[in-house]
Amino acid sequence: MEYTNLGRSGLSVSRLVLGTMNFGPFTSEKDSHAIMDRAHEHGINFFDTANVYGRSAGKGATERIIGNWFATGDGRRERTVLATKVYNIMGSWPNESRLSALHIRRACEESLRRLQTDFIDVYQMHHIYRSAPCNFAGWHLAAAQEAALARHLLGLVSEQSLYNLMSRWLELEVLPAARHYGLGVIPWSPLHGGLLGGMLRKQRDGTASRSTAEQAEELAEHRDSVAGFEQYAAERGEDPAALALAWLLHQDGVTGPIIGPRTVEQLDGSLPALEIRLDEKALARLDELFPPPGPNGAGPAPEAYAW
Repeated sequence: MEYTNLGRSGLSVSRLVLGTMNFGPFTSEKDSHAIMDRAHEHGINFFDTANVYGRSAGKGATERIIGNWFATGDGRRERTVLATKVYNIMGSWPNESRLSALHIRRACEESLRRLQTDFIDVYQMHHIYRSAPCNFAGWHLAAAQEAALARHLLGLVSEQSLYNLMSRWLELEVLPAARHYGLGVIPWSPLHGGLLGGMLRKQRDGTASRSTAEQAEELAEHRDSVAGFEQYAAERGEDPAALALAWLLHQDGVTGPIIGPRTVEQLDGSLPALEIRLDEKALARLDELFPPPGPNGAGPAPEAYAW
């Protein structure tokens, strides 16, 4: 396993982040524990969850599954860098959601109980909240860090955002700001909801899971690019999902993408991404298939839209 620091914090985390959103609604507690054990076997030490995860199993179910795993001992908690989140609705009363100081404090205490631990390593705001100063455009990151510097505080240490080959808007403002201020960037949905995971191939061989209407619409819109990507992966002898993860690992400022396996086999299948090396020619080919954002496609702002 490869490790890096989470931004400027000095905290050592694995380049692949174990996402746990499937634990409970799609993956049983027993299988979830097996996935976490296998993650440790591979050296993955950075786990991402949220207080609201659980869906059909109930809000908080995922944290409880992780907490029960920690409770089995053998250094599981001590060997895990744990990130959870606060924001979403956890009850019907006022102050049982969003990012007021009251809800953050209460939600943190409830997460600690479910997780059966007395500390959270990285506590994350799950979404923007415009009624409180918690927003995440590039200039918001800059404003937050400058305010922290003026008070001689550490400030933010990481930013978790949608980022993958098909959604590269982060490159305009947020990624450059994060690099400048030393924030680690943790991309979620690195396979863009499965579209970069060999979806066309899976449709042809009958192994594709049932897609949503939104996925079908987006696939239709970007079919040529996705087809070209799968063909390029095949030419390289690599799985499309591994190639998509590897591309993220090659982006300056990215700490590590969040993978969300439902099975141990899916977790194992993510590991080859760490071995893939992309030279300038390969990166240029992927830029052709999925161009950088902005009318000029010239990288970060302001070059992306300046004359």
